Amino acid sequence: MKVLKTLSVLAVAALALGSCARNETSFHSVQETLASAQAKKVVDPNIQLFWGTDAPGTLLLKDATTNRTTNAFAKADVNSCQWAFLSAVVQLQKKAKELGGTKVTNIFSTYKGSNFKSATQYECHAGNLISRVSLTGDIKK
Repeated sequence: MKVLKTLSVLAVAALALGSCARNETSFHSVQETLASAQAKKVVDPNIQLFWGTDAPGTLLLKDATTNRTTNAFAKADVNSCQWAFLSAVVQLQKKAKELGGTKVTNIFSTYKGSNFKSATQYECHAGNLISRVSLTGDIKK
């Protein structure tokens, strides 16, 4: 009986620990992620990307925003963050194509109303089950 009680307490403790929400902020290299084998498969080289800087062209849409998540269960944060980032980049590129654009400029990370502007890094939020990357940029032709 004592063993059964102990096992029950341990099971409840394990469930409680596993259900704790996690939201860890991390910053990753834009260039390293875009140079990855995954990126070469999904990122369109015909739609130029400019991080934190403007580029000449006709503005088609200001502040196009995408919020992408990916499954983070049993994955390293860096891997799930990279995939969420690539998904967000692909979404911005798709929007550019829809509008006849050739580039996305002034790209920066955003999360719950806070902006992180960098020419070299993006922001990711990783939890127990999902990782999230939100990007905003201007679509130009």
